[in-house]
Amino acid sequence: MLNDFGNLVLNAGYKDAARSLFGEAVRHHPDNPKGRVNLATLLFLLDEHDEARAHFEAALRADPDHIHAHRGMGNLLAEIGDAAGARAHRDKGFKNNFLTTLPYRGARPPIRVLLLVSAAGGNTPTASLLDEQVFQTSVLVSEYYDAKIALPAHDLVFNSIGDADICAEGLEAARAVLRRTNRPVINHPFAVFKTGRAANAERLRALPNVIAPRMATVPRRALAGPDAAAVVAANGFVFPVLLRVPGFHTGRYFTRVESAKKLAAAASALPGDDVWLIEQLDARDCEGMFRKIRVMIVDRKLYPLHLAISRDWKVHYFRADMAESADNRLHDRAFLDDVAGFLGPRGMAALERINGALDLDYGGIDFAVNAAGDILFFEGNATMVMAPLGPDEKWAYRRPAFDAVFAAIRAMLLDRARRDSRASA
Repeated sequence: MLNDFGNLVLNAGYKDAARSLFGEAVRHHPDNPKGRVNLATLLFLLDEHDEARAHFEAALRADPDHIHAHRGMGNLLAEIGDAAGARAHRDKGFKNNFLTTLPYRGARPPIRVLLLVSAAGGNTPTASLLDEQVFQTSVLVSEYYDAKIALPAHDLVFNSIGDADICAEGLEAARAVLRRTNRPVINHPFAVFKTGRAANAERLRALPNVIAPRMATVPRRALAGPDAAAVVAANGFVFPVLLRVPGFHTGRYFTRVESAKKLAAAASALPGDDVWLIEQLDARDCEGMFRKIRVMIVDRKLYPLHLAISRDWKVHYFRADMAESADNRLHDRAFLDDVAGFLGPRGMAALERINGALDLDYGGIDFAVNAAGDILFFEGNATMVMAPLGPDEKWAYRRPAFDAVFAAIRAMLLDRARRDSRASA
């Protein structure tokens, strides 16, 4: 009961209440792995890794074969840079358990979706996109699919494997899965495979009026050693420089280093074997504020989502100076109300070139615009998150943009499924 109620309130967005309920479940039933896994999973989402690990380990002591405990440990170990440990737990969590059919709650015959995911993470968030009253979803973990098992019946395939930097194995496995079906595909793995951060920066900087940062992959230990500054110079970078660990989003393990003196400490604090050196593009406006714009791609059309404005160089809407600043929200609204006018013809044309190069059915582009109207490209891929809007009326101006994206996604999915059915009739 406590676990079920905890999941209910967590799905409603009340993390503190869910934490209390899962904690009570563990307190009353310490040997029940379900409560341990629920609490550990939430703690992992809250970045409380040590406590999360303790509960995952306790769950596995109670049930060494607990699938979800192994999957959670796999995610946690990957987060802290233990790739071998993560793989071992994922093997136990997904082997022979690679296919799950989610409940369907609609009254009419469903649109059947085969959702391809990667065990390594980096998947497009689809929970809010695939309405369980319209779509019946079968989730297939591509790396662990056994080709001797027939694919579930489906009307279309949604490849949600979106992070090309960490999901090469999953994308290759997804291509093998697609050879077993002739149904329409959203976000073909071949297109997604080309959207890694460094690969995007290299190919998109050749487009007119697009400025993409220079990037280089270097061993992390080289930046943590005594010759770190020489490594930066040898790769053609000057300070300040950005360091980022491949495969992480929302600014995690992404830092700015102001000088050579701070480089070793910054690199030592990062996980993994390799890091990216990234040139920082100047995304400040005339008032010295940093800006980042996000547009979504749906069926190869562009839809505005937000303009984030912040005093800090690392701009994310949920951390930017938006809730506190009515002036910033006015700029955001002006962007949403007239994208073409806000960006200008030079910027719009460049953005459409980026859209065409990415060749995604669903995804997003993060960027800024400089004084000349050129696009400063930051990121473009299929993993973009559309964080739910809060109930505060200050966000009412954003709802039409959100509604337009969700309506376009549903229309695309329904059209693809029905178009193919008509062609086959």
